[in-house]
Amino acid sequence: MPELLLDKLWPGLVAWAILYCSDYGLTITCSRLYHSGASDKIVFEGSYEITPYFQRDINSLRLVSPRFLTALLLGLVCLAVVWWLATESWPAVYSLALGAMILPELAIHMRHFRNLLLFRALIRTDEARGHIEYSRRLLLRMSSFELFTFSGLFSVLFLFTRSFLVLGGAVACLSLAGKHWRLTRKHFPVQPET
Repeated sequence: MPELLLDKLWPGLVAWAILYCSDYGLTITCSRLYHSGASDKIVFEGSYEITPYFQRDINSLRLVSPRFLTALLLGLVCLAVVWWLATESWPAVYSLALGAMILPELAIHMRHFRNLLLFRALIRTDEARGHIEYSRRLLLRMSSFELFTFSGLFSVLFLFTRSFLVLGGAVACLSLAGKHWRLTRKHFPVQPET
């Protein structure tokens, strides 16, 4: 399977573009569900979207986002440039780059699927009762931890497979986990009123 993605440029571009578009679409869908009633039971401080770059578009449920289209185009161009530069000299670099773009998307899709199941249950059933509020700081820490565990999983898989595609995913998830952890410093816990 990895050879299919690595021997030619277009399969990797198509795979990443589909995942990236799906990520954005699932974020819009989950945000819509969240605001359609799931937020009555679970409240996230601040925007539903974690990535500051996309918060305005997700908050407005914008299906066609210039920011998203720009990021998609830049990602495709970066992958193409890496493929072009690496195919002759060191093909493992493209494998590493493709893994760094595809595998974090797969990890993020797991979060979307969990949220879809949870939010639909919160809206349509009485399977969850009560009310819980998550601070922005806790949300970022949970995201960081989740991405860190995916980095660990991909690292273990790399030990068995020696696939640079998997190593790219491990490194990218670790980097994203670190980014979310650093964002927690901007958000301090709200002190309870006395």
